Amino acid sequence: MLHAVVHALTIAGSMAWEITWALILGFALSAVIQAVVRRSTVVSLLGDDRPRTLALAAGLGAASSSCSYAAVALARSLFVKGADFTAAMAFEIASTNLVVELGVIMALLMGWQFTAAEFVGGPLMILVLAFLFRLLLREPLRRRAHAQAERGLAGAMEGHAAMDMSVRRAGTFARRLLSPEGYTSTAHVFVMEWAAILRDLVIGLLIAGAVAAWVPDSFWQAFFFTGHPLAAELWGPVIGPFVAIVSFVCSIGNVPLAVVLWKGGISFGGVVAFIFADLLILPILNIYRKYYGARMAFFLLGTFYLAAVAAGYAVEFSFGAAGLVPDKATARLPQEGVTWNYTTWLNIAFLLLAVALTARFRRTGGAAMLRMMGGPPPNSEDHPRQHHS
Repeated sequence: MLHAVVHALTIAGSMAWEITWALILGFALSAVIQAVVRRSTVVSLLGDDRPRTLALAAGLGAASSSCSYAAVALARSLFVKGADFTAAMAFEIASTNLVVELGVIMALLMGWQFTAAEFVGGPLMILVLAFLFRLLLREPLRRRAHAQAERGLAGAMEGHAAMDMSVRRAGTFARRLLSPEGYTSTAHVFVMEWAAILRDLVIGLLIAGAVAAWVPDSFWQAFFFTGHPLAAELWGPVIGPFVAIVSFVCSIGNVPLAVVLWKGGISFGGVVAFIFADLLILPILNIYRKYYGARMAFFLLGTFYLAAVAAGYAVEFSFGAAGLVPDKATARLPQEGVTWNYTTWLNIAFLLLAVALTARFRRTGGAAMLRMMGGPPPNSEDHPRQHHS
Protein backbone atom coordinates (compact mmCIF):
# COMPACT_ATOMS: atom_id res chain seq x y z
CA MET A 1 0.00 0.00 0.00
CA LEU A 2 2.79 2.42 0.94
CA HIS A 3 4.58 1.67 -2.31
CA ALA A 4 1.42 2.46 -4.30
CA VAL A 5 0.98 5.80 -2.51
CA VAL A 6 4.63 6.72 -3.08
CA HIS A 7 4.28 5.80 -6.76
CA ALA A 8 1.23 8.02 -7.15
CA LEU A 9 2.91 10.93 -5.36
CA THR A 10 6.04 10.49 -7.48
CA ILE A 11 4.02 10.80 -10.68
CA ALA A 12 2.17 13.85 -9.34
CA GLY A 13 5.41 15.51 -8.24
CA SER A 14 7.15 14.78 -11.53
CA MET A 15 4.25 16.28 -13.49
CA ALA A 16 4.26 19.37 -11.27
CA TRP A 17 7.99 19.87 -11.89
CA GLU A 18 7.54 19.39 -15.63
CA ILE A 19 4.92 22.15 -15.99
CA THR A 20 6.14 24.71 -13.42
CA TRP A 21 7.95 27.02 -15.83
CA ALA A 22 5.05 26.94 -18.31
CA LEU A 23 2.58 27.94 -15.60
CA ILE A 24 4.76 30.83 -14.44
CA LEU A 25 5.21 32.02 -18.02
CA GLY A 26 1.48 31.85 -18.73
CA PHE A 27 0.44 33.62 -15.55
CA ALA A 28 3.09 36.30 -16.08
CA LEU A 29 1.84 37.03 -19.61
CA SER A 30 -1.75 37.10 -18.37
CA ALA A 31 -0.75 39.44 -15.54
CA VAL A 32 0.88 41.87 -17.98
CA ILE A 33 -2.32 42.10 -20.04
CA GLN A 34 -4.60 42.43 -17.02
CA ALA A 35 -2.34 45.12 -15.57
CA VAL A 36 -3.03 47.48 -18.48
CA VAL A 37 -6.60 46.56 -19.57
CA ARG A 38 -9.27 48.15 -17.39
CA ARG A 39 -12.38 46.17 -16.42
CA SER A 40 -14.65 49.00 -17.57
CA THR A 41 -13.11 48.73 -21.04
CA VAL A 42 -13.99 45.04 -21.18
CA VAL A 43 -17.64 45.71 -20.26
CA SER A 44 -17.98 48.45 -22.88
CA LEU A 45 -16.83 46.09 -25.64
CA LEU A 46 -19.23 43.23 -24.87
CA GLY A 47 -22.64 44.80 -25.33
CA ASP A 48 -24.09 42.41 -27.94
CA ASP A 49 -23.64 38.94 -29.44
CA ARG A 50 -22.41 39.87 -32.92
CA PRO A 51 -19.50 37.78 -34.29
CA ARG A 52 -17.07 40.66 -33.87
CA THR A 53 -18.11 41.11 -30.25
CA LEU A 54 -17.76 37.39 -29.54
CA ALA A 55 -14.29 37.45 -31.10
CA LEU A 56 -13.37 40.35 -28.81
CA ALA A 57 -14.81 38.46 -25.83
CA ALA A 58 -12.70 35.43 -26.71
CA GLY A 59 -9.56 37.52 -27.08
CA LEU A 60 -10.09 39.38 -23.81
CA GLY A 61 -10.93 36.14 -22.04
CA ALA A 62 -7.81 34.44 -23.35
CA ALA A 63 -5.75 37.22 -21.78
CA SER A 64 -7.60 36.97 -18.50
CA SER A 65 -7.84 34.56 -15.57
CA SER A 66 -7.36 30.82 -16.05
CA CYS A 67 -9.10 30.00 -12.77
CA SER A 68 -12.53 28.57 -13.58
CA TYR A 69 -14.16 29.86 -10.38
CA ALA A 70 -12.82 33.38 -10.91
CA ALA A 71 -13.81 33.30 -14.59
CA VAL A 72 -17.39 32.30 -13.70
CA ALA A 73 -17.63 35.04 -11.07
CA LEU A 74 -16.18 37.63 -13.45
CA ALA A 75 -18.61 36.63 -16.21
CA ARG A 76 -21.52 37.30 -13.85
CA SER A 77 -20.01 40.66 -12.91
CA LEU A 78 -19.73 41.61 -16.60
CA PHE A 79 -23.33 40.49 -17.24
CA VAL A 80 -24.70 42.55 -14.34
CA LYS A 81 -22.76 45.62 -15.47
CA GLY A 82 -24.24 45.52 -18.97
CA ALA A 83 -22.37 42.92 -21.03
CA ASP A 84 -24.46 40.69 -23.26
CA PHE A 85 -25.03 37.24 -21.70
CA THR A 86 -23.68 35.36 -24.72
CA ALA A 87 -20.59 37.57 -24.82
CA ALA A 88 -20.06 37.07 -21.08
CA MET A 89 -20.21 33.30 -21.54
CA ALA A 90 -17.78 33.50 -24.47
CA PHE A 91 -15.43 35.48 -22.24
CA GLU A 92 -15.81 32.83 -19.53
CA ILE A 93 -15.01 29.94 -21.89
CA ALA A 94 -11.96 31.70 -23.31
CA SER A 95 -10.75 32.58 -19.81
CA THR A 96 -10.18 28.91 -19.03
CA ASN A 97 -9.84 27.19 -22.41
CA LEU A 98 -7.87 29.60 -24.60
CA VAL A 99 -5.18 30.70 -22.17
CA VAL A 100 -1.49 30.45 -23.03
CA GLU A 101 -0.48 28.28 -20.09
CA LEU A 102 -3.03 25.62 -21.00
CA GLY A 103 -1.64 25.36 -24.52
CA VAL A 104 1.97 25.24 -23.38
CA ILE A 105 1.30 22.52 -20.82
CA MET A 106 -0.63 20.39 -23.31
CA ALA A 107 2.21 20.73 -25.80
CA LEU A 108 4.73 19.66 -23.17
CA LEU A 109 2.79 16.63 -21.97
CA MET A 110 0.82 15.44 -25.02
CA GLY A 111 2.09 17.18 -28.15
CA TRP A 112 1.63 20.42 -30.08
CA GLN A 113 -1.39 18.94 -31.85
CA PHE A 114 -3.43 19.28 -28.66
CA THR A 115 -2.45 22.93 -28.40
CA ALA A 116 -3.59 23.44 -31.98
CA ALA A 117 -6.82 21.60 -31.18
CA GLU A 118 -7.34 23.90 -28.18
CA PHE A 119 -7.13 27.04 -30.31
CA VAL A 120 -9.24 25.54 -33.10
CA GLY A 121 -11.84 23.86 -30.88
CA GLY A 122 -12.21 26.73 -28.39
CA PRO A 123 -13.56 29.26 -30.91
CA LEU A 124 -15.73 26.51 -32.43
CA MET A 125 -17.22 25.82 -29.00
CA ILE A 126 -18.03 29.53 -28.62
CA LEU A 127 -19.66 29.63 -32.06
CA VAL A 128 -21.76 26.56 -31.32
CA LEU A 129 -22.78 28.01 -27.96
CA ALA A 130 -23.74 31.32 -29.58
CA PHE A 131 -25.87 29.42 -32.13
CA LEU A 132 -27.58 27.41 -29.38
CA PHE A 133 -28.24 30.58 -27.39
CA ARG A 134 -29.76 32.27 -30.45
CA LEU A 135 -31.89 29.20 -31.08
CA LEU A 136 -32.96 28.25 -27.57
CA LEU A 137 -32.44 31.08 -25.07
CA ARG A 138 -35.71 32.91 -24.53
CA GLU A 139 -35.84 36.48 -23.27
CA PRO A 140 -37.90 35.66 -20.13
CA LEU A 141 -35.25 33.17 -19.00
CA ARG A 142 -32.48 35.69 -19.69
CA ARG A 143 -34.32 38.38 -17.71
CA ARG A 144 -34.85 36.03 -14.76
CA ALA A 145 -31.18 35.10 -14.87
CA HIS A 146 -30.22 38.79 -14.84
CA ALA A 147 -32.50 39.49 -11.90
CA GLN A 148 -30.99 36.54 -10.02
CA ALA A 149 -27.47 37.68 -10.88
CA GLU A 150 -28.21 41.14 -9.47
CA ARG A 151 -29.03 39.55 -6.09
CA GLY A 152 -25.31 38.95 -5.67
CA LEU A 153 -25.43 35.50 -4.06
CA ALA A 154 -21.90 34.37 -3.30
CA GLY A 155 -20.27 31.61 -5.30
CA ALA A 156 -16.50 31.24 -5.14
CA MET A 157 -13.58 33.64 -5.71
CA GLU A 158 -15.96 36.59 -5.55
CA GLY A 159 -13.39 38.92 -4.08
CA HIS A 160 -10.85 37.98 -6.73
CA ALA A 161 -13.29 38.54 -9.58
CA ALA A 162 -14.33 41.94 -8.22
CA MET A 163 -10.79 43.30 -8.02
CA ASP A 164 -9.78 45.47 -10.96
CA MET A 165 -6.00 45.59 -10.56
CA SER A 166 -5.21 47.46 -13.77
CA VAL A 167 -2.92 50.50 -13.95
CA ARG A 168 -4.76 53.79 -13.43
CA ARG A 169 -2.26 56.18 -15.01
CA ALA A 170 -2.53 57.32 -18.64
CA GLY A 171 0.03 56.70 -21.34
CA THR A 172 1.08 54.08 -23.86
CA PHE A 173 0.96 50.36 -23.16
CA ALA A 174 4.74 50.21 -22.60
CA ARG A 175 4.84 53.35 -20.43
CA ARG A 176 2.05 52.11 -18.19
CA LEU A 177 3.49 48.61 -17.93
CA LEU A 178 7.06 49.72 -17.18
CA SER A 179 6.00 52.24 -14.55
CA PRO A 180 6.24 51.40 -10.82
CA GLU A 181 2.47 51.07 -10.77
CA GLY A 182 2.65 48.68 -13.74
CA TYR A 183 5.19 46.50 -11.93
CA THR A 184 2.99 46.46 -8.83
CA SER A 185 -0.20 45.65 -10.75
CA THR A 186 1.52 42.85 -12.66
CA ALA A 187 2.84 41.38 -9.41
CA HIS A 188 -0.58 41.59 -7.76
CA VAL A 189 -2.38 39.89 -10.66
CA PHE A 190 0.34 37.23 -10.92
CA VAL A 191 0.19 36.17 -7.28
CA MET A 192 -3.61 36.35 -7.12
CA GLU A 193 -3.91 34.13 -10.19
CA TRP A 194 -1.60 31.58 -8.60
CA ALA A 195 -3.56 31.67 -5.37
CA ALA A 196 -6.82 31.15 -7.27
CA ILE A 197 -5.62 28.14 -9.26
CA LEU A 198 -3.31 26.42 -6.77
CA ARG A 199 -5.91 24.27 -5.03
CA ASP A 200 -7.33 22.89 -8.28
CA LEU A 201 -3.86 22.34 -9.68
CA VAL A 202 -2.74 20.33 -6.66
CA ILE A 203 -5.96 18.29 -6.62
CA GLY A 204 -5.64 17.63 -10.34
CA LEU A 205 -2.05 16.46 -10.01
CA LEU A 206 -2.92 14.17 -7.09
CA ILE A 207 -5.90 12.66 -8.90
CA ALA A 208 -3.86 12.16 -12.06
CA GLY A 209 -1.05 10.54 -10.08
CA ALA A 210 -3.47 8.23 -8.29
CA VAL A 211 -5.33 7.25 -11.48
CA ALA A 212 -2.09 6.66 -13.37
CA ALA A 213 -0.65 4.52 -10.58
CA TRP A 214 -3.73 2.59 -9.48
CA VAL A 215 -6.16 2.19 -12.42
CA PRO A 216 -5.06 -0.60 -14.79
CA ASP A 217 -4.78 0.13 -18.49
CA SER A 218 -7.25 -2.67 -19.22
CA PHE A 219 -10.04 -0.68 -17.54
CA TRP A 220 -9.50 2.39 -19.71
CA GLN A 221 -9.12 0.29 -22.86
CA ALA A 222 -12.50 -1.32 -22.25
CA PHE A 223 -14.15 1.94 -21.14
CA PHE A 224 -12.97 3.88 -24.21
CA PHE A 225 -13.50 1.04 -26.77
CA THR A 226 -9.87 1.13 -27.85
CA GLY A 227 -10.32 -2.10 -29.82
CA HIS A 228 -12.94 -0.43 -32.05
CA PRO A 229 -11.47 2.71 -33.66
CA LEU A 230 -14.72 4.18 -35.04
CA ALA A 231 -16.63 3.48 -31.82
CA ALA A 232 -13.78 5.09 -29.84
CA GLU A 233 -13.92 8.21 -32.03
CA LEU A 234 -17.68 8.50 -31.60
CA TRP A 235 -17.66 7.68 -27.88
CA GLY A 236 -14.75 9.88 -26.78
CA PRO A 237 -16.31 13.37 -27.22
CA VAL A 238 -19.55 12.15 -25.62
CA ILE A 239 -18.01 10.61 -22.50
CA GLY A 240 -15.13 13.09 -22.06
CA PRO A 241 -17.32 15.84 -20.55
CA PHE A 242 -18.98 13.35 -18.19
CA VAL A 243 -15.57 12.36 -16.82
CA ALA A 244 -14.79 16.06 -16.36
CA ILE A 245 -18.08 16.74 -14.57
CA VAL A 246 -17.51 14.06 -11.93
CA SER A 247 -13.76 14.69 -11.53
CA PHE A 248 -14.30 17.97 -9.60
CA VAL A 249 -11.12 19.32 -11.23
CA CYS A 250 -11.25 22.43 -13.37
CA SER A 251 -9.10 24.69 -15.49
CA ILE A 252 -5.37 23.88 -15.64
CA GLY A 253 -5.84 21.18 -13.01
CA ASN A 254 -7.54 18.82 -15.45
CA VAL A 255 -4.61 18.67 -17.90
CA PRO A 256 -2.66 16.05 -15.88
CA LEU A 257 -5.77 13.86 -15.81
CA ALA A 258 -6.22 14.45 -19.55
CA VAL A 259 -2.74 12.97 -20.09
CA VAL A 260 -3.74 9.85 -18.14
CA LEU A 261 -6.99 9.50 -20.10
CA TRP A 262 -5.18 9.96 -23.42
CA LYS A 263 -2.61 7.30 -22.61
CA GLY A 264 -5.46 5.11 -21.33
CA GLY A 265 -7.22 5.14 -24.68
CA ILE A 266 -9.72 8.03 -24.93
CA SER A 267 -9.91 9.50 -28.42
CA PHE A 268 -8.26 12.75 -29.52
CA GLY A 269 -11.61 14.55 -29.64
CA GLY A 270 -12.51 13.01 -26.28
CA VAL A 271 -9.51 14.70 -24.66
CA VAL A 272 -10.50 18.04 -26.18
CA ALA A 273 -14.12 17.69 -25.02
CA PHE A 274 -12.87 16.70 -21.55
CA ILE A 275 -10.68 19.82 -21.36
CA PHE A 276 -13.51 22.06 -22.57
CA ALA A 277 -15.95 20.73 -19.94
CA ASP A 278 -14.00 22.27 -17.05
CA LEU A 279 -16.82 24.79 -16.60
CA LEU A 280 -19.36 22.02 -15.97
CA ILE A 281 -17.94 20.37 -12.87
CA LEU A 282 -20.49 19.88 -10.10
CA PRO A 283 -19.31 22.75 -7.83
CA ILE A 284 -19.51 25.21 -10.73
CA LEU A 285 -22.97 23.96 -11.73
CA ASN A 286 -24.07 24.76 -8.18
CA ILE A 287 -22.58 28.24 -8.55
CA TYR A 288 -24.56 28.72 -11.79
CA ARG A 289 -27.67 27.86 -9.79
CA LYS A 290 -26.85 30.55 -7.24
CA TYR A 291 -25.90 33.11 -9.87
CA TYR A 292 -28.64 32.63 -12.45
CA GLY A 293 -31.26 30.28 -11.00
CA ALA A 294 -31.87 26.54 -11.42
CA ARG A 295 -33.44 26.76 -14.88
CA MET A 296 -30.53 28.71 -16.33
CA ALA A 297 -28.07 26.34 -14.62
CA PHE A 298 -29.69 23.39 -16.44
CA PHE A 299 -29.72 25.42 -19.66
CA LEU A 300 -25.99 26.11 -19.33
CA LEU A 301 -25.30 22.46 -18.53
CA GLY A 302 -27.07 21.33 -21.69
CA THR A 303 -25.70 23.96 -24.06
CA PHE A 304 -22.13 23.89 -22.72
CA TYR A 305 -22.15 20.07 -22.94
CA LEU A 306 -23.40 20.08 -26.55
CA ALA A 307 -20.87 22.75 -27.50
CA ALA A 308 -17.99 20.78 -25.93
CA VAL A 309 -19.11 17.59 -27.70
CA ALA A 310 -19.41 19.44 -31.03
CA ALA A 311 -15.93 20.92 -30.63
CA GLY A 312 -14.59 17.48 -29.77
CA TYR A 313 -16.10 15.92 -32.89
CA ALA A 314 -14.86 18.80 -35.06
CA VAL A 315 -11.24 18.39 -34.03
CA GLU A 316 -11.52 14.58 -33.97
CA PHE A 317 -12.49 14.29 -37.62
CA SER A 318 -10.71 17.36 -39.05
CA PHE A 319 -7.38 16.57 -37.39
CA GLY A 320 -7.84 12.89 -38.21
CA ALA A 321 -8.45 13.68 -41.88
CA ALA A 322 -5.34 15.86 -41.92
CA GLY A 323 -3.24 13.18 -40.23
CA LEU A 324 -2.56 15.38 -37.22
CA VAL A 325 -3.71 13.05 -34.44
CA PRO A 326 -0.52 12.16 -32.53
CA ASP A 327 0.53 8.70 -31.45
CA LYS A 328 -0.49 7.99 -27.86
CA ALA A 329 2.98 6.59 -27.26
CA THR A 330 4.44 10.10 -27.58
CA ALA A 331 2.39 11.41 -24.62
CA ARG A 332 4.56 11.94 -21.59
CA LEU A 333 3.66 10.92 -18.07
CA PRO A 334 6.75 12.25 -16.24
CA GLN A 335 8.05 9.97 -13.53
CA GLU A 336 11.75 10.74 -13.40
CA GLY A 337 11.51 13.67 -10.97
CA VAL A 338 14.13 16.41 -10.98
CA THR A 339 17.01 15.91 -13.40
CA TRP A 340 19.49 18.37 -14.89
CA ASN A 341 17.87 19.09 -18.22
CA TYR A 342 16.30 22.06 -19.99
CA THR A 343 13.19 21.80 -17.79
CA THR A 344 15.25 22.35 -14.64
CA TRP A 345 17.04 25.39 -16.08
CA LEU A 346 13.74 26.88 -17.27
CA ASN A 347 12.18 26.24 -13.88
CA ILE A 348 15.06 27.98 -12.10
CA ALA A 349 14.81 31.03 -14.39
CA PHE A 350 11.05 31.37 -14.09
CA LEU A 351 11.02 30.63 -10.36
CA LEU A 352 13.39 33.60 -9.93
CA LEU A 353 10.85 35.72 -11.84
CA ALA A 354 8.08 34.39 -9.58
CA VAL A 355 10.14 35.25 -6.48
CA ALA A 356 10.67 38.82 -7.74
CA LEU A 357 6.96 39.31 -8.43
CA THR A 358 5.97 37.75 -5.11
CA ALA A 359 8.38 40.02 -3.24
CA ARG A 360 6.85 43.05 -4.96
CA PHE A 361 3.39 41.73 -4.07
CA ARG A 362 4.28 41.43 -0.40
CA ARG A 363 5.91 44.88 -0.23
CA THR A 364 2.91 46.65 -1.80
CA GLY A 365 -0.06 45.55 0.27
CA GLY A 366 -0.74 42.26 -1.44
CA ALA A 367 -1.43 40.34 1.77
CA ALA A 368 -4.64 42.33 2.37
CA MET A 369 -5.86 41.50 -1.14
CA LEU A 370 -5.08 37.84 -0.67
CA ARG A 371 -7.28 37.70 2.42
CA MET A 372 -10.16 39.24 0.45
CA MET A 373 -9.98 37.17 -2.72
CA GLY A 374 -12.00 34.15 -1.62
CA GLY A 375 -14.68 36.09 0.21
CA PRO A 376 -17.55 38.31 -0.90
CA PRO A 377 -16.80 41.11 -3.32
CA PRO A 378 -15.76 44.40 -1.75
CA ASN A 379 -17.96 47.47 -2.01
CA SER A 380 -15.61 48.98 -4.53
CA GLU A 381 -13.89 47.32 -7.44
CA ASP A 382 -10.69 49.12 -6.61
CA HIS A 383 -8.10 46.96 -4.96
CA PRO A 384 -6.34 48.17 -1.80
CA ARG A 385 -4.11 51.15 -2.28
CA GLN A 386 -0.78 50.14 -3.78
CA HIS A 387 2.66 51.33 -2.71
CA HIS A 388 4.83 51.85 -5.76
CA SER A 389 8.26 52.18 -4.25
